[in-house]
Amino acid sequence: MKIINDIGIQIPQVYLPKAGTDLQKWAVIACDQFTSEPEYWHDVEKIVGDAPSTLNLTFPEVHLEKDGAEDRIENVHIAMKKYMDEHILEPRDGFVYVERTVAGKTRKGVILCLDLVRYDYNKGSSSLIRATEGTIVDRLPPRIKIREGAAMELPHILVLIDDPQHSVIEPLGAAKSGFEKLYDFDLMLESGHLAGYAVNVEFENKIVEALRGLASPETFAAKYGIGKDEPVLLFAMGDGNHSLATAKAIWEKNKSQVGMDHPSRYALVEIENVHDEALEFEPIHRVLFNIKKDLFTELKKTFGDNFTYTDVANADEMVKKVDSAEDSKQAIGLVGGALREKFGVIEIEHATSHLAVGTIQAFCDAFLKDGGAEKIDYVHGEDVVERLALQPGNAGFYLAGMHKSELFKTVILDGALPRKTFSMGEAREKRFYMEARKIS
Repeated sequence: MKIINDIGIQIPQVYLPKAGTDLQKWAVIACDQFTSEPEYWHDVEKIVGDAPSTLNLTFPEVHLEKDGAEDRIENVHIAMKKYMDEHILEPRDGFVYVERTVAGKTRKGVILCLDLVRYDYNKGSSSLIRATEGTIVDRLPPRIKIREGAAMELPHILVLIDDPQHSVIEPLGAAKSGFEKLYDFDLMLESGHLAGYAVNVEFENKIVEALRGLASPETFAAKYGIGKDEPVLLFAMGDGNHSLATAKAIWEKNKSQVGMDHPSRYALVEIENVHDEALEFEPIHRVLFNIKKDLFTELKKTFGDNFTYTDVANADEMVKKVDSAEDSKQAIGLVGGALREKFGVIEIEHATSHLAVGTIQAFCDAFLKDGGAEKIDYVHGEDVVERLALQPGNAGFYLAGMHKSELFKTVILDGALPRKTFSMGEAREKRFYMEARKIS
């Protein structure tokens, strides 16, 4: 495949299901969604049945802590080989232009490969491709186990570019009538519509040149008001940070044996423009399960005189108060947790983290380490945090979102954000598995 080293990409060979495949059964949502809602995945299994599906090629994390994980991983690897041997998947060279429509909005993207040599997820990274949130190395081993024996990868990774002039992706939408349509169908479980188009050579070259324009040191320095010697950030992680980190870890481990031209040097992703009008940053909330210590007491002990708490009448009032908080205080909604009322608002002054999400994450990490709760989950949507947190023994923290326009400059100047700071849309808006790529 064609490699463009200066901007850290490869024009990929992707594999798509053969004609006649039921694509609504084929495409399944990212494996890290609905991890506390097993009923969603039961519905997926019923829909898929025995049909060819990416459900058989991935490991939904709802099963991660259950018995039989090793057998599930082995079955994934067997299914990958079967789909290739039986030509259920067929190869195609080139970029793919993607349109995802959900809730009346259409998000646009391009499928390509990123060069893992140009990616560094470690704190303080200045690489061309960077993580936007802290990477939890302890979360990588199970993902590594899945990918190590895999014949192919299927990406749910969404990577952002900062292209206010809409020079890279948006021109493809205007030209798509001249492209071959690869797929066009409704996704399962009310998750919208997905369409993909083969990008021709003329527009391939235009994409490359437009990305080179964004990566120009002069353009980069002028955009962010920084020195021309500041290392360029071209690609910033949106979703799937730990999946890309897994690919990087395997590449670093194996590169001395497989050589620099091996396909595992690259990872298939979808890039999107942070300025896409259909792209919204949603907050990620926290839910603590099976709380074993007095949560309120521990909060007051941790934050001392900087901590205040106010009961509110309902979820709407909580959301309004958190979303409109002044900059001088960090506001966090508290749901459940054996409080007098079901909903309340925590306010913290003089916080050590710049963002409320960082403040509450540090508390949750310490609370869990000290045996305060059985586990934590990260959920999308105020309705989900309310439903889970109001179950006996649980509690939830509601957080306001960050504005997407702040992302690149924040990462450039301050480094990676606290983990699980934002989400590109809510759960049903996440990327569905569609394309595959050989990695062994």
